Amino acid sequence: MNVMQQNRDFMKCPSFLEGMQESDQQKGLPYPPYSKPATGELIVLDEFAAPNMLYTTTLDVRRSERKYDDTKPMSRDELAFILWSAGGIQQAKGHGTLRPTPSGGARHPFELYAAVQNVEGLEAGLYRYVPAENIGSKLVSLEYLGAIGEYKDKLTAAVVGQKWAADAAVNLFVTCIPYKAEWRYHDMSHRVVLIDLGHLGQNVMLSAAALGLGSCCMAAYDQKLSDALIGVDGVDEYTVYVIAFGAVK
Repeated sequence: MNVMQQNRDFMKCPSFLEGMQESDQQKGLPYPPYSKPATGELIVLDEFAAPNMLYTTTLDVRRSERKYDDTKPMSRDELAFILWSAGGIQQAKGHGTLRPTPSGGARHPFELYAAVQNVEGLEAGLYRYVPAENIGSKLVSLEYLGAIGEYKDKLTAAVVGQKWAADAAVNLFVTCIPYKAEWRYHDMSHRVVLIDLGHLGQNVMLSAAALGLGSCCMAAYDQKLSDALIGVDGVDEYTVYVIAFGAVK
């Protein structure tokens, strides 16, 4: 079977539970944490004020933008709203969490890393959103992971030469921790994870549009360089999406 046919078959939905191996949930093993615990400095952003743009207007104005004004900063409030809309934990329910984005089995197998270039009141550098710190609230906690030297060069290389992305105020690196989904769905989990990823990306883009900001999702990135930039191992956690957002020209 060639790669094209394998990929097509991977996208299809088999008969429910047909050939599915026993998952760790079925074995009674403990579920993974809702998000990776913080090990460094935490920065708690104030509760954000939600934008009041009509939903129909938001849908109408959302476009993929590739021209950013690197002189215009985003606010902490804007960054907090976008991160919460992508991964905030509204409610914890045992093995799963309820969030603004839907996820198969409430697994939400993603982590969010913000490569910040221009946000008011935040030092430029790499941050990770830690939603488990603020379950049920609209506070947003960021773990500061350090500076990114030669930011524009490294960012451009990580997204395979898409120079426009390096002008955005923030580039959001979305990673997957596959075991968080495999724990429940075993070998059926990965197709569901890809569906969930689309939900997350759309929430980010609509939230940016509601704030009057531009955004663009990127499926083209260098796996090794992206994983190295944000400091993940590329095996148990790896980049699956990059989303730029900020003020447009």
